[in-house]
Amino acid sequence: MNMVIAALLALLLAQQPDYSAQGVEALEKKEYAAAAAAFTKAIEADPNDYAAHFHLALAHSLLGDSARAIAGYERVLALKPGLYEAELNLGMLLLEQKQPEPAAARLRAAVEKKPKEFRPVFYLAEALLAGGQPAQAEPHYRTALDLDAKSAAAEHGLARALALQKRLDDAAPHIRKAAELDTAYRDTLLELASMYEADKRPAEAIPLYEQFPENAAARERLGELLIEAGRAADAVPHLEAAVAASPTPANRLALATAYLRSKQPDKAVPVIEQAIAAAPENLDLRLFYGRVLRDQKNFRGAAQVFWQVAQKRPESREAWSELAAMLNALENFPQALAALDKLEALGESGAAIHYLRAIMLDRLQQPAPALASYEKFLGLSGGKHPDEEFKARQRARILKKELSKR
Repeated sequence: MNMVIAALLALLLAQQPDYSAQGVEALEKKEYAAAAAAFTKAIEADPNDYAAHFHLALAHSLLGDSARAIAGYERVLALKPGLYEAELNLGMLLLEQKQPEPAAARLRAAVEKKPKEFRPVFYLAEALLAGGQPAQAEPHYRTALDLDAKSAAAEHGLARALALQKRLDDAAPHIRKAAELDTAYRDTLLELASMYEADKRPAEAIPLYEQFPENAAARERLGELLIEAGRAADAVPHLEAAVAASPTPANRLALATAYLRSKQPDKAVPVIEQAIAAAPENLDLRLFYGRVLRDQKNFRGAAQVFWQVAQKRPESREAWSELAAMLNALENFPQALAALDKLEALGESGAAIHYLRAIMLDRLQQPAPALASYEKFLGLSGGKHPDEEFKARQRARILKKELSKR
């Protein structure tokens, strides 16, 4: 009888589906949901089947369910401590989920088991770098490159680790190498350009930006750097391209500046007008426009612009100062003096304001207040404006004589 029962049990077991085999087949077909279902059933049949737990975690990972995958790998390691594949996969998942410290612990254990395998070494370096330990990450990146000299990711990682240690000259060749190995890393040359800028080395950033003629943002930045380097004419075509590709108030302003500095003011005016039309509330653009008109001797147009800015930004000393200067140039002395009053009310009390006031009062034939302003100017200037001081002394002497005769 016992033999019969044993035979029946064996028969029943033989007829039960092999859920693990079904799960593996589903994984191979990339049917990850079906694989997860099959491995779940395998675990229900044997909760201690660490292989089924491993494959279920893998299926969850491939389905994008990182939380369940992490929990699954942790269960695997509880059942089978030190399993290399579980440590590696768990470490990579933890790193992906921005948990660098626990990731590094798992990946370090994986490296200890297989120190000549690229993936654990590389991802340990990545975890250390993500955890703010660039110096500790550096030797692991170097080991990874010893194991795979053609890894653009390892080259780039090493470059980042070196750059974070303020070793830009050491980092630069690795950034270039990463871009050489894999075109997907070509944009890292722009990172290098930004690093050179941050390190106050714009001359080394310029040739890097020049390698990206198809990139409007890179050409815009290149144009700005060329202007700063005193090469406004060279900046013009790059900024023209940037504006054509994606016009913004900033790149239009840069292009107008390049035109002005390359002695093409007639081209600057329409560009800045377009920028203002696109951003009518940008008062800094209007101030720039006013100065352009001022430099072209269009004092009336400049005065109108500065007046508009002063009305919208009444606390702007710059707007009132420029307005006063333009009204003076137009010989509209009463309004110019009113602008100076506004300027003084804002706390401006430098020598220049008193000199300009003195000249206008003098022109209006108001000798007493003109003399007072000349004397205030002379008291504040202190030898900083010798030509104006000479003129002020001469006029003050004359005005004193005139007043003494009255």
